[in-house]
Amino acid sequence: MPARDIYHNTVKHALEKGGWNVTADPFLLRAGAISMYVDLGAERLLAANRNEEKIAVEIKCFLQASDISEFHAALGQFMNYRLALSKQEPDRVLYLAVPADTYDSFFTQPFIQDVLHQYQVKLIVFISNQEVITQWIS
Repeated sequence: MPARDIYHNTVKHALEKGGWNVTADPFLLRAGAISMYVDLGAERLLAANRNEEKIAVEIKCFLQASDISEFHAALGQFMNYRLALSKQEPDRVLYLAVPADTYDSFFTQPFIQDVLHQYQVKLIVFISNQEVITQWIS
């Protein structure tokens, strides 16, 4: 079982406040003999067409000394998870959840924006002390 990020419950509660049903905590991915765990799996019923929207969420806190080092690790993890998810459950969309202060100070840098765009990284931005999601960025 993977270690939980300090914001794990914050993001889980924020998703639930937003109408998501957390269905996996953690969400197990298998790629052949390799097992990986995304922090959360969630689903939400779309009342308009009675379909379900499914997501998987990897939570990163960016509390280490180097944001770029954490970003490298998070991006690599995100890419591996997305590939495995595309084979296991292609209708589920992977998001990387980051705190709003980290998003504002680091993720808005032009180079990081270029990387996010290039690799089509989807983000959830949350305010940790309020347990709310402020942005969904695709």
